[in-house]
Amino acid sequence: MKRRDAREQAFVLLFEQSLNHDSIEQIIETAELCGEGTYMVDDFAERMALCAEKNQEQLDTIVEENIRGWKMNRLSKVSLAILRLALSEMLYEEEIPVSVSINEAVELAKKYGGREDAPFVNGVLGAVSKKMQKESYAAPETRALAEESQPEKETQEEKNDAGK
Repeated sequence: MKRRDAREQAFVLLFEQSLNHDSIEQIIETAELCGEGTYMVDDFAERMALCAEKNQEQLDTIVEENIRGWKMNRLSKVSLAILRLALSEMLYEEEIPVSVSINEAVELAKKYGGREDAPFVNGVLGAVSKKMQKESYAAPETRALAEESQPEKETQEEKNDAGK
């Protein structure tokens, strides 16, 4: 399965979750049972949907910080599912360029959303991308590594200051 198709599959899983509030694993299991073995969820799609589910609180916080003039409860379920998916990819999939994640999210919004969804998704993800470049958003593992290295740097600076 192509990566684009896998993203679309992950989006469908997240969208369905927003409707019925089942876990991603339950949704996948049900889909595979109903398909009588003919429907298989792509590994990338499953990984991304599970990642979005696991990090939903952090992802929603990021969305909320970047939707100027909007409230979370006013977002369409399509836009929210696309944003969660794209942000998961942007934050946790290092080998995928951020620009690719944004472009793919916009294409999903054009296909599944209303007239305003694609520009909205593009604007939110563009704002997040700029903040990522300034390192204000990073995956928790990245933040933890940065925080661990910070005291060593300060200690080294203190040693330099003490030697003066």
